[in-house]
Amino acid sequence: MRPAPAPEAVGPKTAVGPWDLVTVPVRQGLEAVDILRRAAAPAVGPVVHDGTCATLGFLVPPGTAAAWDMPGSACTRTSGRGLRLPELPELPEPAGDGPRPAGWLLPPGDTDPVTDPAVLREALGEAARLIEAADGCH
Repeated sequence: MRPAPAPEAVGPKTAVGPWDLVTVPVRQGLEAVDILRRAAAPAVGPVVHDGTCATLGFLVPPGTAAAWDMPGSACTRTSGRGLRLPELPELPEPAGDGPRPAGWLLPPGDTDPVTDPAVLREALGEAARLIEAADGCH
């Protein structure tokens, strides 16, 4: 999959937050994106990657973080002030260090406004099972 254009190249395609951000390891995230895009009714919202491409972040509806408990992922509540996209969120460092720069994998406007958390949870679970099966076939 080719990276999305730079945020400034996205143009007027914007959405307004607030939203929460589910972050996952990049391998699982890429599998989940493929699963979501191949579904009978593709339903994936904007997806960002951190500057080192170690994690992907899925924009989900506000309030998702309060009930998110999927192992291997994190859901961060936004400030509630909202952001205009394509202004990129800063992804938190796993160790609590400073935020990392981010770029679009799937920019706003080319996707649904956000990813449904229940659909994302199912896709992430399927992605984890596929990765486990692939890694066990060595």
